[in-house]
Amino acid sequence: MRIRHFMLALMAVALLASACEKANIDVDTASSDGEATGEVSGVWTKGSTHVIKGDIIIPEGKSLTIEEGVTVLMDTVAKPEVIVLGNLYSLGTDENPVRFTVNDSYKNADHKFGKLWGGILAASTCAELVLDHTVLEYGGATTSDASTSVKMGLYKAEAGENLPALWFANVNGKLIVQNSIIRNFQEDCTYIDGGKIIFSNNVFYTTGVTGGEAMNFKSGCLADVSYNLVYSANTNALKLSNSGDRSPQAYIVAYNNTFINTGWRRPTAKGGSVWVESSVRADLRNNLFANTRFGIKRDPKKPEDSRSVYSNNWYYGYDQTTVNQFQPGGDILAGVNDVIGKTAGDNDPKFVNFPLNNSVNSPDFNTSWDFHLQGNSAALNKGVTGFYRHFKSAITTTNGLNYTSPEPSTFVGAYGVKDI
Repeated sequence: MRIRHFMLALMAVALLASACEKANIDVDTASSDGEATGEVSGVWTKGSTHVIKGDIIIPEGKSLTIEEGVTVLMDTVAKPEVIVLGNLYSLGTDENPVRFTVNDSYKNADHKFGKLWGGILAASTCAELVLDHTVLEYGGATTSDASTSVKMGLYKAEAGENLPALWFANVNGKLIVQNSIIRNFQEDCTYIDGGKIIFSNNVFYTTGVTGGEAMNFKSGCLADVSYNLVYSANTNALKLSNSGDRSPQAYIVAYNNTFINTGWRRPTAKGGSVWVESSVRADLRNNLFANTRFGIKRDPKKPEDSRSVYSNNWYYGYDQTTVNQFQPGGDILAGVNDVIGKTAGDNDPKFVNFPLNNSVNSPDFNTSWDFHLQGNSAALNKGVTGFYRHFKSAITTTNGLNYTSPEPSTFVGAYGVKDI
């Protein structure tokens, strides 16, 4: 009997040890404040803070919903990755956004381009991902052989890659990014390998040390991209490509966006504003290019689909160097009713508050700048409406949320006259 009791005691200790080990591996999924590593799902409730101590994984077939005002605080030693095998819904509000961030003490010039955590990496099993009123900042860490994304074969699945803020890879999936801010990342803000996509009313700035796009779309993407502000992306505001051999053919409808100072910090052929290549189909209308390097530029060896449309875009350059390099011809594209002057200062869009002589090589963004148009701006009536967009009818998610692409406007750029 003593032996039997002893063996039972040993088994109990073993089970307890196993349970403790599991608790250390898997996350505390409580909805209120907590620390997390491992698998996560359920709901993180309004206003809570979750300290991410290691890579977290939303399992296939499960969802994580993040409510307004939640802070997702990344451990800068662990540099966590957010792996989405299931679904992610980050649902902030204008007053209370969701924040994927780091401790305030790291938000300084030494970490201007982040690298303090990884990014949100959504595998092909992720059916739905929504970022609404969400801030992603100070990420873009470089992968190693020990990275979960490398071990799972996600993104580029190699050590030494700088992670984007967001990667999505389901051609049949639904991806909504709206009313959000992506800033202070090492390279790409987004890298999208397919899906039914809406990107609207977002702001991108202070990204890209030596390369990187704000929005990078590949084959398999059907995307509506509108009312976004991109400031000083290292390379392009939009890189549009059909590379990757996925179906459907990439078809990007981009309208009413404002691009400022993009491309100058990448002084190579690809540095610019919008880059089109590899048979992508691109419809680009009502976009405002101010002090950008180039405008719409094609890869001459791998050009875009001949059905692509360019019209009613607006170009401004403070100096003659800028104006000269966005003149159409060769690889520089223009379209019907585009407004392109030939002299420095032509077509001043009359922003409410932005110094037009601001250095094109500076990635630093002043949140007091206001890119709305003044009431006497000629850009207020140069836009066109009534054209095709993919998601005029709603994309509906399984939790009952509906998302539609915004209506185009008769002004150019992301912002018309400011409401008073």
